[in-house]
Order: sequence, then C-alpha cells, then structure tokens
Amino acid sequence: MRYLSTLTTTDKLFAIALVLKAADALGEVAGCLWLLLIDPQWLKDRVAAIVAPELREDPRDFLAVHVLHWVAHLRQHAMLFAAAYLLSHGVAKLIVLVGIVRGRLWAYPGLIALTALFAAYQLYHMAVTGLSAGYLALTLFDLLIIALTAVEYAKLRSPGSANLCLGRS
Repeated sequence: MRYLSTLTTTDKLFAIALVLKAADALGEVAGCLWLLLIDPQWLKDRVAAIVAPELREDPRDFLAVHVLHWVAHLRQHAMLFAAAYLLSHGVAKLIVLVGIVRGRLWAYPGLIALTALFAAYQLYHMAVTGLSAGYLALTLFDLLIIALTAVEYAKLRSPGSANLCLGRS
C-alpha cells in the first residue's frame, strides 16, 4: 500500500489509462474471435428477431431500419476484414502495453505512435462519415493516452530515473 502513496497523480492516471487500453485491446481480440466463429446468416436472423418488435411498432424506426439494412448486406469477406482489423489492433496494443509493463523504453514511443495512428484514422473517419460521439470519445481518450505516455516517457528519460517505470524506483 505504501507504493501507491509514492505515485503522482499523473502516474495513477497513466496506470488507469493502460488498464483501460489493455481492456480495449483484449476486447478487440475477443471481437475478432467472435467474428471468425459466427455465421453471417445466424447474425442476420438474430438481428431481425431483435428489431422485429420495434419495426412492428414503428416501421420507420431510424435505428432499427439502419441496423437491419446493415446486417442484410453483411458478407463473409466483410466479417473477415473486420476480424483482421480487430486482431491487428488488439495484438499491436497488447505488444506495446506488455512492453511498458516490463519497463521497455521502446514501448513508450511505440504506444505514442500506434495511438497517434489510431487517432488520425478516427479523425479521418469522422471527417468522412460525420461526427460520432463514440469516435469523438475514443479519440479524446487516445489523445490523453498520448499525453500521459509522453509525460511518463520524459520522466524515464530524465537524468537520475534510469530504473523508474510507472513511478517505481
């Protein structure tokens, strides 16, 4: 418990952000596995069953109509692309996060660069498809990760802190 009292607020925020980023990465890997195991027709049938009551109540329900339209056009190759996308994101994040936890200096700029690429893509996506609350929140979180990682990396690179990692000495 004494260890926690020696951490700065930035150290604590960084540790929390890393845990959240790791949960995100594990969720992406799990999502990849789910997409690889699921049959597109099964998904179409389930979504149709879920939105059917809403469409009976309001045949023009915006969300239900669009979700049903999206799933109706879902193809196996699209699911494979999404699975590959999720797997590459999840594994890349996990590699740099494990590197940071193990105190590897290369992992800090790696996390900054990787997160900056994701944030840039998210900004591009919002510019093309329109502002999305989810993408905006994710992008702001990624910018916070970049800032916190840069602060921690600067601490590690400063004189007299050769053995510091996440505030440990």
